Amino acid sequence: MPRGPKKHLKRLNAPKAWMLGKMDGIWAPRPSTGPHKLRECLPLVLILRNRLKYALTMQECKSICMERLVEVDGKVRTDESYPAGFMDVVSMPASGDTFRLLYDTKGRFVLHRIKDEEASYKLCRVQKVQVTKKKIPFLVTHDGRTIRYPDPLIKVNDTVKVDVATNKIIDFIKNEMGNLCMVSKGRNTGRVGTIGHIEKHPGSFDIASVKDAAGNVFATRTQNIFVIGEKKSQVSLPKGKGIKLSIHEERAKLAQKKKQ
Repeated sequence: MPRGPKKHLKRLNAPKAWMLGKMDGIWAPRPSTGPHKLRECLPLVLILRNRLKYALTMQECKSICMERLVEVDGKVRTDESYPAGFMDVVSMPASGDTFRLLYDTKGRFVLHRIKDEEASYKLCRVQKVQVTKKKIPFLVTHDGRTIRYPDPLIKVNDTVKVDVATNKIIDFIKNEMGNLCMVSKGRNTGRVGTIGHIEKHPGSFDIASVKDAAGNVFATRTQNIFVIGEKKSQVSLPKGKGIKLSIHEERAKLAQKKKQ
């Protein structure tokens, strides 16, 4: 067996959400180890080269990063394979661009352009709440942050609003009925709706029913839910506002566009 970490990733094995062409070569950029999992992130190379078209090759992306022009959550990242993930703020002060990484209703990453006020904070899902050996309470978020002395009302699956510059919690939103959420995993990734009732299944997965703005109801596991606001979303949403269209609705929309 080979020893050590894997260094390569074949294009056919890369996540479909990256939207890489099948015939564009054998290899895909393998994300470095970081706050987001390999299949739940988008490396900076793909943002600069494939999405924003600021570079043509990997080498050019490397030069852009090494010139300290790319920031993720307010920190300069010089690794061109750094894994940016859901809710991360990617900014390029030199060009004045600021984006938040979100999902569209087909589960693909969207670089959603945001204003500077919104770039100062991000939403983080609470993965665990524990106490250290020296009795200091802390929580861990979905993007690998450890925050000490959180509000005792914050529980696992809730969402905290974090100030990017200071890493302090500004606000938190409970994971409960009536709150607005975005699905961040599974078949319904990218859909936005209000949390309905939650079915408890001890020993298995709890299931939540979610109702979107168009009145469609769907079910998903509670760990796939990312709460984004109480009545109104605390982050601006990409085009479509998280409402998934059926095939017929999509076709009708396209036909209407062609007529215009």
